[in-house]
Amino acid sequence: MPSQESRPTIHIPGTTSHTIAPRAGLDRREGTLRYLKAGTGAPLVLLHTVRTQAEHFRLLVPLIAQRYTVYALDLPGMGYSEIVPGASYDEPAMRAGVERLLTELDLHDVTLVGESMGAVLALTAAAELPERVRRVVAVNAYDFRDGIARSGILARAVVGGVLAPVVGPVIAGVEPRSALRKILQGGLGDKSALREDYVDELLRVGGRPGYPAVARAVYQALPSLIAARSHYPEIKAPIHLVYGEKDWSRPSDREANRQLLPAADFAQVPEAGHFIALERPDVLADLLNAVA
Repeated sequence: MPSQESRPTIHIPGTTSHTIAPRAGLDRREGTLRYLKAGTGAPLVLLHTVRTQAEHFRLLVPLIAQRYTVYALDLPGMGYSEIVPGASYDEPAMRAGVERLLTELDLHDVTLVGESMGAVLALTAAAELPERVRRVVAVNAYDFRDGIARSGILARAVVGGVLAPVVGPVIAGVEPRSALRKILQGGLGDKSALREDYVDELLRVGGRPGYPAVARAVYQALPSLIAARSHYPEIKAPIHLVYGEKDWSRPSDREANRQLLPAADFAQVPEAGHFIALERPDVLADLLNAVA
């Protein structure tokens, strides 16, 4: 579990915090993973967005914990999962973290739910482990060019600066509260859905030693999320594609995924943006409880 100094300031009622240790004999760049667990019933795994953590689902977990045993994962290097120097944060490496959760806990008949980057990982993990995955709910899949840069001018400037040679590592280590808040609000239809204590928690995590290197590596690896679309046709489980009406993806991006996944159910949430788990957790809960 996280040390007393590094425990999150937000607690989701009914959850307990757990860790998965690196596997013996493997590359030490495979760090300890932290996840939250709650509820009873069939297993459901929640995978968060770029630059967030398990607490991204703080409003959703209580709405589904009576129907599912919920596992909310901190993806490798993010939240309170271990930061390992030199680790990769491309799609295959992040997917390996999801697969570790499923295999180490020996989960079967799993509903995989991901938002943004987590949606891509839910889809590719389902392709990789068909014997363990029952269903996939992919919310605002982050598998298109520009991504968070579509949040607004500030986001484009920040991401461009983080990716720049020489000065990129320095910029990655500077994260003013006002800038983070503005970028996150650019992913919301309802700006008031961004809670101040959540911003505080993200900034606290962003201050962990080594986190700026993780943030830069994640942005550098975003093209690998686009490349991961090649795995989508391999998925055997039923799929729900969910998009916010005001998501950063364009109609052409959404249609491209519908073409790749013609059997998938498709839903659009009116007025919602990229972070549906923050502003419309009720919509996701209704969908998940209906298919439990």
